Amino acid sequence: MKNINKKNGPQRSIFYLLLITAIGLIANGGYIFAKAQLAQYLISDAWDKTLSGNTQVKPWSWADTWPVAKLQFQNKAVSFYVLNGANGASLPFGPGHLTGSAFPGDSGSSIIAGHRDTHFELLQHIDLDEKIKIQTREGYIVWYQVNSIHIADSRKQTLEVTENSEKLILVTCYPFDAINPGGPLRYVVTAKRIN
Repeated sequence: MKNINKKNGPQRSIFYLLLITAIGLIANGGYIFAKAQLAQYLISDAWDKTLSGNTQVKPWSWADTWPVAKLQFQNKAVSFYVLNGANGASLPFGPGHLTGSAFPGDSGSSIIAGHRDTHFELLQHIDLDEKIKIQTREGYIVWYQVNSIHIADSRKQTLEVTENSEKLILVTCYPFDAINPGGPLRYVVTAKRIN
């Protein structure tokens, strides 16, 4: 009987180590999900304050970003707050407005980027002529209609930002099901202003 217990000792230790690791991973995933949900509530509150006339309202005191627009797709039951800056600090919490392009709803080309596996996953299901609604920082509603969908190689092509056009450019990494994120291909949806 003692020999059997000695053989099971290392197996039992490995089992408990794997069990503790699994519980830790599940707890970490739950923490990340809870943090993302809380962030959306705080961003929504910051957006409400922005619509009330405040500027650059940070959702939490140490945030490096703030909401600059609200993006809604006509044929999808989803909306997103667009955050200032398309960088690592803002993109985990929502699509980001690319600095240097026009603000969403303003004259000129506005570029909004999002992750292909979270907020902008739905771009793979968007259709030509689909309508997109932007609510601006001032509360105005601006409509756009999708007129182009294409794949660009970021090593060979740049996104065209022109002041005399009124278009919305939505960008995410491509392909949507890529195992390794951050490749050179981009899925680009362009929409022209229709009102």
